[in-house]
Amino acid sequence: MPNSTAHRLASFAEKLLGGQLPVALRTWDGTRAGPVDAPTVVLRNRRALRRLLYAPGELGLARAYVTGDLDVDGDLTDGFRRIWALTRAGEPKRVKLGPREWAEAGSLAARLGVFGLPPKPPAEEARLSGKLHSLRRDRSAIAHHYDSGNALFQLLLDESMAYSSAYFTSASQSLGEAQHDKLEMICRKLGLRPGMRLLDVGCGWGSLLVHAAKHHGVHAVGVTISAEQAQHARGRLAQLDLEERVEVRRQDYRELADEPFDAIASVEMGEHVGEVNYPAYAATLHRMVRPGGRVLLQQMSRGAVAPGGGAFIERYIAPDMTMRPVGRTLDHLESAGLEIRDVHAMREHYVWTVRAWAETLERNWADVVALIGETGARVWRLYLVGGALAFEENRMGVDQILAVRPDEHGVSGMPARREW
Repeated sequence: MPNSTAHRLASFAEKLLGGQLPVALRTWDGTRAGPVDAPTVVLRNRRALRRLLYAPGELGLARAYVTGDLDVDGDLTDGFRRIWALTRAGEPKRVKLGPREWAEAGSLAARLGVFGLPPKPPAEEARLSGKLHSLRRDRSAIAHHYDSGNALFQLLLDESMAYSSAYFTSASQSLGEAQHDKLEMICRKLGLRPGMRLLDVGCGWGSLLVHAAKHHGVHAVGVTISAEQAQHARGRLAQLDLEERVEVRRQDYRELADEPFDAIASVEMGEHVGEVNYPAYAATLHRMVRPGGRVLLQQMSRGAVAPGGGAFIERYIAPDMTMRPVGRTLDHLESAGLEIRDVHAMREHYVWTVRAWAETLERNWADVVALIGETGARVWRLYLVGGALAFEENRMGVDQILAVRPDEHGVSGMPARREW
C-alpha cells in the first residue's frame, strides 16, 4: 500500500534521515511500512505526531512514548541501538529542511489531520523555577527524582539501596554482590580503619555509610538534600543500631562547617552541582578533609554534546544535571588543591548495573505502575533502556577518582604501592 498513512510517513522520514528507516512504522489506521525484521514504532493516534510537530526530536518522542501515544513492538533496546547507529553514521545531518521540505511536511500534516492545539506535556516533567543551582532550586531538582517515594526505589534497587554503578568482579555475580564489592572497593581506596571519621557528600539512602560503619568501624556523617533519602537512611541506621556512630543530615554541601574528616566520599553527586558551582564543591572537599586525607569521587562523564544528558533526562529525570569530560573534573579538583592519585574507568560496569535495574523494573512492572502510574513507569523504562545504551556506546562514562590533600610539605600519606 504505497499511499498508506504509514508509507507516506516513512517516505518523508527517510528524506529527513537521508537513508532507509532502521525501524518499521505502524500507524493508527493499521498500515505498516519499513523492514520486517526490525522493532516497530507504533503511532497509536495523531496526537503522537502532534507532539513531534510542536517539540521536534527527542523531547517530542519522549512525550509521545511516556504518554502511550507512541509505543514500540519488539525490543526497545534494539530499536534505540538501530536509530543511534544511524545518527552516529551522520546520515541525518546530510539533509537540511528547506522551504520545499517544510511545505511538504505541512501538506502531509494537513492531509493526516495532525494540526491542532499543542498537547499538554505530561505531569512527570520537571518544572523548576528560581536561579540555577541556588539552594532552593537544587532542592527542588533533587526532590523531583529522589523524593518520588522510597517504596519505588526499594522495588528497583538491591537491598543496600545503592543507586550508582556497581562493580562486577565475575559474570555470575548478582547486583547485590556487585554493589557490595563496589562499596568495599571505595572503603579500601580510602584506607578506612576503625575510629576514622568519614564524610559522605550526597549519601543517598546510606549504603556506603552502613557498609563503612559495619565492616570498617568508622564514625561517619552523611549529607543529602533529599527528605526521603534522609528518612530512610536514619531508619536503617536505627534498625542496625548504628545511630551512635553514624549521623545523617538533610544538608547541602555548601552548608558544611565541621572540622576536617579523615576521609571523604562523594558517589555520583558531583553531576548535580553544575559547572559554575563545581569549583566551590571541589574547594569544600579540600577544606573538609584533613591534610593527608583521601577523597574518593565516583562520577559520570560526558563529552561536549548534551552535558545535561539530553532533553529527556533534563526534563524527566535529573533537571539541571551537568556532566563533563573526566579531564575537566580532574582540573577542578587539582585547582582546589587536591592531588589526583588514581582514575578508575568503570563504564562497562554501569551497563550491567542499569540492565539489572531494567530487568527488575519489568519483573515488578505491575507494582511500579500501582505506585507511580503507567506514565511514570514508562518514564523509568525509557530512562533505563536509554541509559544502558549510552554507557554501552561510550556516549557516557563513569569513573572513580581517588585524590588526596597533601600537607604543607607536600606529603600525601599515600602508599607508594596500591593497597586495594
